[in-house]
This record gives sequence, C-alpha cells and structure tokens, in this order.
Amino acid sequence: MFINSPVRSFPVDPNNEASVGLLLAGSIATAWLALHIGAVFFFPWKQAWLLAPLVIAVQCWLYVGLFIVAHDCMHGSLVPGRPQLNVTIGRIILFVYAGFPFDKVNANHHEHHRYSGTELDPDFDERPPHGFWAWYVRFMTEYVSARQLAAIAVTVALYVLVFRAPVENIFCFWTIPALLSSLQLFTFGTYLPHRPGRDLMDDRHRARSNDFPRWLSLLTCFHFGYHREHHLKPGTPWWRLPAMRDAMVSSKPLEHVN
Repeated sequence: MFINSPVRSFPVDPNNEASVGLLLAGSIATAWLALHIGAVFFFPWKQAWLLAPLVIAVQCWLYVGLFIVAHDCMHGSLVPGRPQLNVTIGRIILFVYAGFPFDKVNANHHEHHRYSGTELDPDFDERPPHGFWAWYVRFMTEYVSARQLAAIAVTVALYVLVFRAPVENIFCFWTIPALLSSLQLFTFGTYLPHRPGRDLMDDRHRARSNDFPRWLSLLTCFHFGYHREHHLKPGTPWWRLPAMRDAMVSSKPLEHVN
C-alpha cells in the first residue's frame, strides 16, 4: 500500500503504521494521565513549588498531543483501515481533553478541509482584520457548549468533594494547561497556517507551513505546523509530516498542487 504525495510515494505497511500510531498515542495518553494524577492530587507545593511552571508547561504540551491524536482519528490515520476503532479512540481522547463531542468536532474539521479559508469554514474568521483574539474567541465558542461545561463542573466537584483534590492544584495543573493548550493549538494549527496574507498559497487549501526545525515543530504543535502538507495529504499521521515536509521542500512542488 502507498500514500500518494505530489513528490513521491511513501511505502506504508498498515500494520506497522497502526503499531507506531498506537504506541505514540498510548505514550502521550499515559504520560498525560500520570502527570495529571500526580500533579492534581499529590503535588508537593512546600518542597517543589519552583517546579510548578515546568509541570504546567509539560502538561500543556501533552494536552496538545492528546488533541493531535484525536485529530488523526478524525482522518482515520491512527489505525488505518479500522474506522470504528479510530472513532472510539477519538471519542475517548476528546472527552478526556475537555469534554468535546467527537462527532461535532469531526464534522467541523472535515468542513474546514472542504472549505478552507472561506466563510463556510467553521474554523476560519473571514472578517477583516482577522485579529488573533477575536478569531480565537470565535473559534472556541464554535466548540464549547453548556453540556460540555456542565460535564467539567461535575468532574471538578467529584475531584474536590469525593477525592479531596486541592482546588489550587486543579486550577494550576488542569485548568491552566488545558486553556494554554487551546491557545497553542489555535496559534500553530489554525491562526498562523490560515491567516490571510500575500504568502498564502492561492489554491483551495489556503494553508501555509512554518519553517521550524523538527524539534521545534514537535514542541509547538506535534508537527501540525507543517500544515500545508497536512491539507495536501490529510491521511498522513502527525509523526510522518516532517518526512513529507522534507520531500516537498526538496522538490518544491507546492505551487503546482491544487
């Protein structure tokens, strides 16, 4: 089996693809859960308060990773050839992330690909001057619902009343990382790739990629900043995007792809 690209074909073994994807997804989810439990319930403020910003930063990054895993599920690339398994994993991950309904996010995301950068794109702010904060607020209100907020409120109540989690820990190691991750995802996965400008590719994808080295691309958004590559081949899992980026840059085919 091959994944076709404008540059060349990448030989892909579906079983190996699924194994790598599940291993990475499991590692991200396990690390997030371990840090979430450890920080929310057991963080030793008196002995390690200086470590709090580092814990917040790492948990924020892992939150981004959770969403990127769910995003691969939307495109069926986490476990190729197993659509229902992708949906099941995506639903679990997005619920854990922030109580998001997978079906709605999935439908909107495919509309984003279909109508990228137009008024029909649910993730795009077509109103000039396309300001960051106005776009971010519109982006968030598209997905945050009263039902979702109620589910989060019930979970917080259980944490505090039943499991005796300190309120300050919940705020520092759950609320702050979750909010920061939404900003991180929006900045590197929506705003910078799709903000109108002269350098934006003039085709239906209306997406640009950053020029970050691989290590910075991983830290910022799990390679989701290689965004044009993602739009050209949405079925490529996040961990393959750097190779696809390198191949495209080396042969410079982007201006000819529609």
